Amino acid sequence: MLDTLWEALGLIGHLDAQVLAIVWLSLRVSLGAVLVGSLISLPLGAWLAIVAFPGRDALVVLLNGLMGIPSVVVGVVFYLLLSRSGPLGSFGILYTPMAMTIAQVFLVVPLMSALTRQVVEDAWNGYSLELRSFAYSPWLCVRTLLFDCRFSLVVAVIAGMGRAISEVGAVMIVGGNIFGFTRVMTTAIALETAKGDLPLSIALGAVLLSIVIPLNALAYGIRRWAMNRFG
Repeated sequence: MLDTLWEALGLIGHLDAQVLAIVWLSLRVSLGAVLVGSLISLPLGAWLAIVAFPGRDALVVLLNGLMGIPSVVVGVVFYLLLSRSGPLGSFGILYTPMAMTIAQVFLVVPLMSALTRQVVEDAWNGYSLELRSFAYSPWLCVRTLLFDCRFSLVVAVIAGMGRAISEVGAVMIVGGNIFGFTRVMTTAIALETAKGDLPLSIALGAVLLSIVIPLNALAYGIRRWAMNRFG
């Protein structure tokens, strides 16, 4: 056991090329998904928080339900959409990092939208009278509240990043776990553990934890700082 741990630490300490390639692809895919997801989720969540329209409650329930959707289900759905016989098969992006990013976008949008809606709704309850007295349009209210809640919304973005980078089912299905092309940390850990290559699995697991734990600590610190500074 100790020999395995030392070997894993050696892979990290010597900046093993395979480990670096897998980590870089994981970050590239997940950061891309979170970036696109933020552009969708933050305005959507804020809009749902302040605007009343027919079907709003149903949409909120749907988003909340999709927060817990199994990633393998998302993977199967996008596999069917992106396969050669699927409606999006002509784009030829199945088993590519782009397909993995798209699947992760679908996974992070419900989570980030729901968290954004809750944060902005709390702010809207406190500032709605003032904003309405200025005759702000709904979209101007959305922009104002997103800016006002920007520090609290960092938590939503970081939660999305944690969801994306730790996901395994969808990216394995639509990415294919191809060595040197679509193999990310989670899929590599699953494969190498099954093969018995524990040092590589442990090394990648350690790197994954070294990313996820500081992300959560950062979210907690930013929120505490914002609460202390702005009340």
